[in-house]
Amino acid sequence: MFNTIKRALKTPDVRKRIYYTLLLIVIFRLGCYISVPTVDSAALSSMNQGGFTELVNIISGGAFSRFSIFAMSITPYITASIVIQLLAMIIPSLEKLTKEGGEEGRNKVNRYTKILTIVLAFVEGLGLYLSYRGIFHGAYSAVRGERILTGSIVILAFMAGTAFLMWLGEQISNKGIGNGISILIFVGIVSQLPDAAKTLYNLVFTGTFSTTNLIIALAIIIGSIVLVAGVIFVQEAERRIPVQYSKKVVGRRMVGAQNTHIPLKLAMAGVMPIIFASSFMTFPAMLIQVVAQAKNINIVTQTGFWAAIYKLSIATSTSKLQIAENVEQALPIGYSIANALIYLLLIVGFTFFYTYATFNPAEVSSNIKKNGGFIPGIRAGKPTTQYLSSVLTKLTWFGGFFLALIAIIPMMVRFTSLDLAFGGTSILIVVGVALETIQQLESYLVMKHYKGFLK
Repeated sequence: MFNTIKRALKTPDVRKRIYYTLLLIVIFRLGCYISVPTVDSAALSSMNQGGFTELVNIISGGAFSRFSIFAMSITPYITASIVIQLLAMIIPSLEKLTKEGGEEGRNKVNRYTKILTIVLAFVEGLGLYLSYRGIFHGAYSAVRGERILTGSIVILAFMAGTAFLMWLGEQISNKGIGNGISILIFVGIVSQLPDAAKTLYNLVFTGTFSTTNLIIALAIIIGSIVLVAGVIFVQEAERRIPVQYSKKVVGRRMVGAQNTHIPLKLAMAGVMPIIFASSFMTFPAMLIQVVAQAKNINIVTQTGFWAAIYKLSIATSTSKLQIAENVEQALPIGYSIANALIYLLLIVGFTFFYTYATFNPAEVSSNIKKNGGFIPGIRAGKPTTQYLSSVLTKLTWFGGFFLALIAIIPMMVRFTSLDLAFGGTSILIVVGVALETIQQLESYLVMKHYKGFLK
């Protein structure tokens, strides 16, 4: 990896791309410290930001806790992309545009995604304003016009921040290194690393020295290294299914037999099932909290069905309940166990859904048969489809449980009184983006090498 970076810095065109990417990353980090207009600093510092907001705060690089113009991060764009992908599976015209539309089709789909992103940014911005309007000057003004003006300014600032991040992501993808949206999420998560290191340092060296705390800190460090190694192994591992093509006549020539393979990744769905599952789990808490704050009710201190649903929902991202300002209470472990079980089932289910949505065994089998190929020992046609489905199902079970393990095990760390910024989802995203970026960097270097050879 370091050798790749060293060679990249020696190649002028690639070096320009790296510097351009770093410049846009600096702009992104500066924007995370620019608060939206009308924010009350004193009210912001005492605001309760536990529960489902922690995941958003990690992805946004702390921008949410400061209520900056990038508070919503790039999440509206991610949601819009997911919605468009799902719609492409059920709307034939959109599916045709995605698969057969070429460059023009991709541009149209990209335009639809941007429009949906702006709509979702408005909805999310409105929800944030209604949930936290107590921290904005003029939100409770006796003058109706002032209240409307305050809300409009805040929501437009949130929308503008998301639109600017979407533009930054495009610029990184086109003129920089890596996938722009992934890079922004990567930077947001990695920016929390100093806080995690500080937490571990305070655990060991602040106050009276404790051997137990030292063992816990070492266990977390070793566990993180093992977790990263496991993620790299699963991300890079693949099952190669051999395919042989018989001799055939092309024009006046006899083309010889070819041997190739179909690479099937262990975690073909990537981090998407975790994003789906976490969104599904945290959405009830977000909705209940918005309604409760609109009625000036502290849902944490309530009892009943909706309070139980709220506690079950926030167990995805926290093990503490904010009873009042500077007053916390441990979340009953039953909610965490129930949440972990539901979370596991959702991750495995979404893994199967996303894997079969991106890889169709029947379509692959048909393409192999049309080109005169076959899998050794398996007849072409339906037997090939059944064989591919069988292999894919086994790989998907493994990938689904691995993703669930990655997402759930770090949740147990919360019961050690530690509040680490990193979780399994964060590590999965960081490692995946790092591997993808290094691979793209290597492809640029190979391309430049061949260009220089041809010249």
